[in-house]
Amino acid sequence: MITVAEAKKLISSHIIPLSPVQLSLEQAYGHILAKDVYASCDIPAFRQSSMDGYALKFADHKNELQLIGEMAAGTSDSFVLNGGETSRIFTGAPLPEGADTVVMQEKISLRNGKITLQDKNLQQGSNVRNQGSEIKAGELAMAKGSLLSPAAIGFLAGIGSTVLDVYPMPKISIIVTGKELQQPGLQLNLGQVYESNSYSLSAALKLEGIIQVNIFQADDELSILENVLQTALKDSDVVLLTGGVSVGDYDFVIEASRRCAIEQVFHKVKQKPGKPLFFGKKDRQLIFGLPGNPSSVLSCYYNYVLPAINQLAQKENAVKEINAVLTTAYQKPAGLTHFLKGSYVDGKVSPLSAQESFRLSSFAQANCLICLNETQEFFSAGEMVKVMLLPL
Repeated sequence: MITVAEAKKLISSHIIPLSPVQLSLEQAYGHILAKDVYASCDIPAFRQSSMDGYALKFADHKNELQLIGEMAAGTSDSFVLNGGETSRIFTGAPLPEGADTVVMQEKISLRNGKITLQDKNLQQGSNVRNQGSEIKAGELAMAKGSLLSPAAIGFLAGIGSTVLDVYPMPKISIIVTGKELQQPGLQLNLGQVYESNSYSLSAALKLEGIIQVNIFQADDELSILENVLQTALKDSDVVLLTGGVSVGDYDFVIEASRRCAIEQVFHKVKQKPGKPLFFGKKDRQLIFGLPGNPSSVLSCYYNYVLPAINQLAQKENAVKEINAVLTTAYQKPAGLTHFLKGSYVDGKVSPLSAQESFRLSSFAQANCLICLNETQEFFSAGEMVKVMLLPL
């Protein structure tokens, strides 16, 4: 067996980030930009008003001004504003030629087609968005490596971008093994349990923006599992298998992987839950054999699978590690790193009940995993411990 740190280092060292692809602006949210984006024109492309009001020459702001026209947003017609003249203007509209200032509509007096300004704080250029004040043609709009957040998508739309070079999210397949598994909604027979791992993994992947996930079911027969694994490998960057990774008579993941020419990197990690974890690769494809118990599956997902997915897509790890104060004492045997389902609030962390690997109810309440190192046996209340904050 290897340590948790060794397992994480081995996985990271075998990952080759996915090659960039082009996606439409609508599809690019949540991805990492793979190429610098430059502005193709000035934004705004013209001087425009930042509010509803009246456009004028600032030199005339102390005079009574003749109202001569109107500029609405979207208009392509313009006119020249001469001395002693003003025009009605609306937010986003281009300034008429000759104007350099806008006074808000609440700070004027209008009588007989003439206005008098009542804004003592007005300055030249007030309420005007100058051409190129957002960005100028040829300037770097967004650098390679930037996360395409909702604001980033809006900004790039605002400068006219339609297609972006991004790092794609990996294609994922989930293979659920076990004859004892029954689909939710159907009646349980003696010896059966409801299958939940594909549901929790699919939900966790959706949180990362991975919507299309192939899900396969394989009985505990070597030939069946081999065929299903071969099928999953045809169109996947990452394959996740749940169950069948231990050493029982019906655990065939290791042998099926060997038959599919998957190179084993490691099998078994000094941890609880999830000790039988398997990791292998085939060319650039990553294969994770996860234990079958629901809590083990999610613990291994957050520790190993999610960081690998993020690395493939050139994203920061979605699981954040911090230190927190342990609220209650905890004792464990030496030799295994323990991952406890926990509740983190205001710098303090508490282990939840029902820590067994087959129990998912406590994981449904957890917002973190408490990481207790393998060498230490007793952890005191008030001691600082490492905590993994889960993306929820």
